[in-house]
Amino acid sequence: RAAMKSLRFISAEAFVSNAELARRSLGSVAHNLFPLLFKASYLLEKGDVIHDLVESWPLADFNIGELLGGTVDYQQDLSHGTCSLCLAGCLTGLRDYVLSQASSYRKRLKVVDLTGIRDVEVPFCECKQTMGRWARTQLLAKLCLELLAHPQHVQRDAGAAGLSIDVLIDLYVTDRSYEPVTQALLKRCHCPLKIRCVAFRSDNLALQKFFYIIKLTDPSLLRKLEIVHNVRLEMEHLDLLLTSTRFPLLTSLTLPARTFNAQRFTPADEQMLSTIGEKMGEMRQLTELSLSFSVLTGRVQKLLSPLKTPLRMLDVSNCSLNHADMAYLANSCHASHLEALDLSGHNIPDLYPSTFFKLLSRSSPALRSLTLEDCNIRDSHIHMLILGLSSCQKLQEFKFLGNPLSSPALKSLFTFLCQLPMLKTVEFPVPRDCYPTDTTYPLDDASLCGYDHQKYQSVAEELRLILVQANREDVRASTPLFGSYDAAVHETNNELGAYLIKSFKETLEKFTTSL
Repeated sequence: RAAMKSLRFISAEAFVSNAELARRSLGSVAHNLFPLLFKASYLLEKGDVIHDLVESWPLADFNIGELLGGTVDYQQDLSHGTCSLCLAGCLTGLRDYVLSQASSYRKRLKVVDLTGIRDVEVPFCECKQTMGRWARTQLLAKLCLELLAHPQHVQRDAGAAGLSIDVLIDLYVTDRSYEPVTQALLKRCHCPLKIRCVAFRSDNLALQKFFYIIKLTDPSLLRKLEIVHNVRLEMEHLDLLLTSTRFPLLTSLTLPARTFNAQRFTPADEQMLSTIGEKMGEMRQLTELSLSFSVLTGRVQKLLSPLKTPLRMLDVSNCSLNHADMAYLANSCHASHLEALDLSGHNIPDLYPSTFFKLLSRSSPALRSLTLEDCNIRDSHIHMLILGLSSCQKLQEFKFLGNPLSSPALKSLFTFLCQLPMLKTVEFPVPRDCYPTDTTYPLDDASLCGYDHQKYQSVAEELRLILVQANREDVRASTPLFGSYDAAVHETNNELGAYLIKSFKETLEKFTTSL
């Protein structure tokens, strides 16, 4: 349902709808109306008006999350809108704010916060052209370098030399954007726009480049660090990173696949793991940890017990956990604080059913997101699963793709899920009876799409009707076969795909040479 607009907001829309009139009139607009005009311009995708508003910004702060969030005049939250036209107008307007001829004492802007933007799968803007986190990083770096090379900067007078604006941003760097971002960070002290990195994500980056750029970001300010996919960080590299660099404000840490491999641990590796745990324990703000696709068998306690603050989010999917690991999690201080838990890739019903349900019971007061993909949950386990989930009254998101469940079992589960009052998102598997009878689990890529699509649609419609009849149309149920939407991966998939092809080619060449 569309949010109500106040008369002030309707008037603001009328004002910004004529870009030329708005440009001529900005000088006589009251300063406290700029935020209202900015949101109205964003809603109407008036990139040129956004540019002019930012170029003339009269206030000391510019926080895009607050500007686009719900307000008295228009309660609709627009912070999930990453319209390329609007964001380009915003960032180029910031550059031109620095270059504008207004005397420096009239320029009050001190802090620009761009961290409140949320990338989503379906953009609401009519142009459907989005500017993701990687592109925002690239554009800001480019504009900073343009300012440094601009004649006005080179010949700056003593008065203008005092202009300094902190730009808070979540950086996303790959090999393709590494050079301009590195240069912008390296020359930050000379640029009026000071990039302040609050969150940093790196992908498809050589280790040497990663270690260099992470130092330039000023790690003392980092709150979130994501090292993913094609950054070949192993345990000794992580040990070096945590030993040489302090992250006092870090709240969230994501490590790439195969960072740990307990199958080949030596006594020295065991000691290194303990050191890493102690170093993470020094990060007293750390509450979110993602360790997916590492082999951690029997080592979870050694890694997590030094942490001083209970975790709110833990992803140990496909980490080959054993009973001792699950027992530690179930009895640890983390259990009762967990809001998000991912245990995908573990044969929970057969290996440690009672320990898992103890963990679920202890985490139920806080748990909001639970992911149990490829956990070999079968029809015979549905009653037990419903029993375990019944205490999770705050659950908002439940994902259980890849489990061999039949259509009747899914219907029983959906009937129960309707009773969870805060549930909003369900990701369910293609029913087992939609696949050929000889299909085995876990599903490989070749058989994943080989199901009866017509039968699946029929079952999906029945599941939707269960939600409708229970007045739970607010629940979004889907089957994303290849996993949930990842905005960062989606934005850079061409570069990452090219990297994988190159790596495969190099591997083949090495193999051929060895033969």
